Amino acid sequence: MQLIWEGLKQALALIFSGDPQIMGITLLSLQISLSGTLISLFLGVPVGVWLALYSFPGRRALVSLVNAGMGLPPVVVGLIVSIFLWRSGPFGLLHIIYTPTAMIIAQAVIASPVVAGLTIAAIQQIDPKFRLQVLGLGASSVQSMLQLLREARLPLLAAVMAGFGAVISEVGAATMVGGNILGQTRVLTTAMVLETSKGDFAAAMALGVILLILVYAVNVALTLIQQRRKPQ
Repeated sequence: MQLIWEGLKQALALIFSGDPQIMGITLLSLQISLSGTLISLFLGVPVGVWLALYSFPGRRALVSLVNAGMGLPPVVVGLIVSIFLWRSGPFGLLHIIYTPTAMIIAQAVIASPVVAGLTIAAIQQIDPKFRLQVLGLGASSVQSMLQLLREARLPLLAAVMAGFGAVISEVGAATMVGGNILGQTRVLTTAMVLETSKGDFAAAMALGVILLILVYAVNVALTLIQQRRKPQ
């Protein structure tokens, strides 16, 4: 309990003192995770809608692949992304390994199956007659999809929260593709691992408290949007 109390006190001290290093790590964590989540939405939502609405050979296999991807180990993602971005890899000429860009790519790969899987579930919960009504009113395929997304906006916000939660708390892939470089790729989770390995548990606890506050603040904001739009 003493260790936890010391961690809480140190976390509050770091927050209210505006420590430049901690603020930089926190802002970088938020920037990378929000970017990765946004990219996962652009990738996962269209794939989820496509798999939810259309029947074709191999669809079940693809849905199963998406569902399996929701539990994909982050270290595997980190390994694959590292291989592709390594100097001798297919995209080594880009020289983005051990950069925030590499971390964003890894986080987008982690979050995309989560977003796609929850999108499939959200769209499939809508009454099939709703889409037929929209099409009957003369809407195009694109317009009908937009209407379906609007109808499923509440569960889709849950997909955003799940995707963000999956990447902001990730450490394995972040370390493998980012390298935990101070001032460049060190985020809250990798900084916590470093402080723990050094035996500075109070500092690690402080960083953990800041991470929890950050996650809670983002989810509160999304929840307020979700509940405000909830039909009465």
